Amino acid sequence: MTLADTRTGIAAVYDELSVRLDVPFDSAAIVDRLGPPLETELANWLPSERIEAAADLYREIYPKLGVPAHTAMAGAHAAIDAVRRAGGGVIVVTGKNVRDARGTVTALGLDVDEVVGSVFGADKGSALARFGAAAYVGDHVADIQAARAGGAVSVTVATGPYTVGELREHGADVALDDLTEFAAWFSGWREHDALR
Repeated sequence: MTLADTRTGIAAVYDELSVRLDVPFDSAAIVDRLGPPLETELANWLPSERIEAAADLYREIYPKLGVPAHTAMAGAHAAIDAVRRAGGGVIVVTGKNVRDARGTVTALGLDVDEVVGSVFGADKGSALARFGAAAYVGDHVADIQAARAGGAVSVTVATGPYTVGELREHGADVALDDLTEFAAWFSGWREHDALR
């Protein structure tokens, strides 16, 4: 929910999974709390011995049903363009598996340098540090932990499960309403850095 609005696609996949597994997933509730890994969400609905097979089936369904329903978040392309114009690089670090994350990036025409998947929270930090990320933009409080772990400025957007106020309370360095505010923030941040 930072660069891509995946809610409709994820809900469709869970609805299909519900039919195939005969399990009453509440896809609306699930998309309201996106962020944690798939297996963590499935543990809310299934006994532990069924989670691995359900996750495999979910991932089998996702490219055909989920990815085509994704849309770019408002301001996503402009945010990437702002970083590119400043000579920066763009990395996507996500809890989503690499195949589906790349599929989404490609389908939406997002110009990124690298995609790292299947990591959540502070575990994202090593990818951010390896890339030399100066800032990490996310929509979850776990993304604040990721930025800290990677030595990056934590920039958050309130397009996920948290409000601007909640993101600030959890220690975000920057909290924006959405990505349409990113380019202006980034420009001011770059100018501030240049003056140091």
